Parts: sequence; C-alpha cells; structure tokens
Amino acid sequence: MLKTVVQVAPRLATRLAVPNQVARNFYSNSKPFGNVAPCLTYPALKTFRRSFSDGPVDIPVPTLADSIDRGNLATWEKEIGDYVAVDETIAVIDTDKVSVDLKSPEGGELVEKLAEEGDDIEVGQIIAKIMPKEAPEGAAAEPPAPAAAAPAAEPSPAQAVASTPPAQTTSAAPPAASPPPPPKTSPPVQPVPAAAPVPGSREERLVKMTPMRMKIASRLKESQNTAASLTTFNEIDMSNLMAMRQKYKDQFLDKHGVKLGFMSAFVAAATSALQEIPAVNGRIEGDHIVYHDYIDISVAVSSPRGLVVPVLRNCETKSFADIEANIVELGTKAKNNTITLEDMAGGTFTVTNGGIFGSLMSTPMINQPQSAILGMHAIKERPVVVNGEIVIRPMMYVALTYDHRLIDGRESVTFLKSIKEKVEDPERLLLGL
Repeated sequence: MLKTVVQVAPRLATRLAVPNQVARNFYSNSKPFGNVAPCLTYPALKTFRRSFSDGPVDIPVPTLADSIDRGNLATWEKEIGDYVAVDETIAVIDTDKVSVDLKSPEGGELVEKLAEEGDDIEVGQIIAKIMPKEAPEGAAAEPPAPAAAAPAAEPSPAQAVASTPPAQTTSAAPPAASPPPPPKTSPPVQPVPAAAPVPGSREERLVKMTPMRMKIASRLKESQNTAASLTTFNEIDMSNLMAMRQKYKDQFLDKHGVKLGFMSAFVAAATSALQEIPAVNGRIEGDHIVYHDYIDISVAVSSPRGLVVPVLRNCETKSFADIEANIVELGTKAKNNTITLEDMAGGTFTVTNGGIFGSLMSTPMINQPQSAILGMHAIKERPVVVNGEIVIRPMMYVALTYDHRLIDGRESVTFLKSIKEKVEDPERLLLGL
C-alpha cells in the first residue's frame, strides 16, 4: 500500500494541482473513503472524488470520548432531502457527560436515516447516508442566512432550534422568487408542536431519561449511599464585598475585560480555607486518605441539558480576574453545549450557587469522590445586631456539606467560619489572613 501511495500520489498531486502530502493523505484514506474530510477543502479533490463515487457516503457515530462508547440520538438537525455542507451538524448525540454534534464529512444530500431520535447508538454505528453532490443554488444561499441571523443576540442561545428553520427554508428555496411562502408555511407548523395540554386533562406522558440525566441520578444516589454526609450552616454579611464590587467594578472591567462578581471572592476564600484545613481538600480512597497539594474547584453550572460541573484548576495560583475569566469561559461552553469531558474531569472541592435561582437555604450533596461542597444562597436584606444596634444588612446563608468519615465537626465549622471572615472582610484575602 505504501509503495502504491508513493507512486500514485505525486501523479495525483500534479494532475489536480494540490500539495503532494494532501494527495497522499487523500489517496491513502480514500478506501473506503475514510478520514478524507481535511483533504476536501481543495475543490479539485472534491470533484475528483465525486468522479468515481457511485454511492452514498456512510455517516458513523464518531468517537465520543476515551471512556464513552455509546450515546443517545437526541435530535436530527437535518431532514431527508436536505443539503448538508461539509462540517455542518447533522444530529446531536447525548452522552452521560456532554452533548456531541455529529458533523458531516462530505457535502451532499441526506438520503437516509438509520436511527430515530431517542435511540441508543454506539461508536462506529452507521446512522445516516449522504449522497455527495454540489450545493444547489438554494443551499448556496443558505450560509449567508445564519450570518445574517448571527448579529441578532436572541437566536444565538438556541442554535439547535434555530437550525431547523433553515432546513425548511432550504426545501422552499428553489422557487427563488417566492421568499414569502416559507414564512407562510412555517406559522401553521409551529402551533402543532406547541399545542398545550387541555386544562383538566389527566393524561400522562412517558419520556425516556437522557444519558446525562441518568448519570446525574446515579451520581447523586451514589453520593447519598457512600458518604456520611452532614451539613453545617453560617451566615455572611455581604456589605463590604458589595461595597468593594460597587467601587471597583468599572475599573476591573476596563482592565481585565470581565465583570467582577461574587463568585471569585468565594472561590478565593474557599481556596485559602482549603490551604488552612487540608482535610477538606482530601478524599477517601479505599483504606487511605488522599491529600491534594493542589486546589481544583468544581463549579456547578446549569446547562440546557442538565447540571454540569466544570473545574477551575490550580485555584491557588489564580487572581480574582483569572477566576472570573475562567468561570465565564466554562459557563459559556456549558450553555452552548460545547463543554468537554476534560473540562469536568477531576476537582477536589465544589462550590454551588443556588442563590441565582432564589434559594434561601439548602443542603447541597457532595460531588463524589470529593469530601465537601460549599453552597451559596440568595442575598436578602435582614435585620441583624451590629455593635448592639439593629441594622438592615444584605445577608447570605452558606452551607457546607461534608463527609464526616474524613472531616470532623471542628474542622468543618472552622473551615466555614474562615470563609465567612474572608468574604465579610475582603482585605483579609489580600493580606493572606
């Protein structure tokens, strides 16, 4: 095979006017049309391939991750008969950790679907077929449509939903002189899926759990069954932190390009407290205790497909700006369903903020195999006693759920009190107190 590639590739490169290495990669992978997508950016190779391609191209389930060999077909983003461009999303596959976009390796018409939405599928399984062909004129006009929609901030959060209307527009696009018909056909289609249950109806619906929801359920039950969980509470006067944020938020944004929030202060305070009490940063492994000399803090984030817990790594080396930038990056990836397994791997301690949903108090569950989790809550103005006087202050309840097998009550209370003191007096963070 190598000898054949060496002999044929130079002639192919000369004939098609493409780099020799590209021709070699194309030829060596073209049976049975394997990973040739990187080569097909050269129009000459695309045309050459179609000249002897007499059948549809199989679309297999790609490698999802090192430890994941199966998933669930969440949605089809294209319908049979639609034109699909190279690297355009055909379907979305859910796993127990992340959602993966199935990209098309070839431009052409989707001619067959071999799996239905909700089906369990395995890596390597053929789930669709595409007939290679040049983009029709209607489809050629399709790329500018998303570009025109991109400036609008509203459609972007629901990219998966927004990709369906373009498919309908494509099918109605051949009559170029009739852009109005697509809008006329779309309104009748929308009310059908949007039909609400009839008031007073006692019907029930059976909906299959997604792999991610099943994994969340399994992990939460594992945490409940494994750890000797106990929760301790405290309250924090947020006055000084809120005053500091109000005073420096504009300068912080101008210099660092990210907004100054409360999460960075809590992460920094937790990092300092973890250094003071290493047991909270450890975990039980068999009949041993593992103490981490680094601090990786998991931050619970709500995504469209469920709860994910990306990790802020080496927090002991991060400034407020580093923490805020990292949180924004991971939060954006979670909302766009582009977060990866590497983003969520590991973690030695977790911080979760139920306050963004209005929670006043809760008992968070430990993220196994970690040993503790800090729960933040809503900030509410309440009457408190300060220097013998009753005053109104913005207060937050905080909770620390810990594994009593490893962490004693004294350590847990001391840890939470340390966070309270640092957040109430942010200067202590700067002075290392």
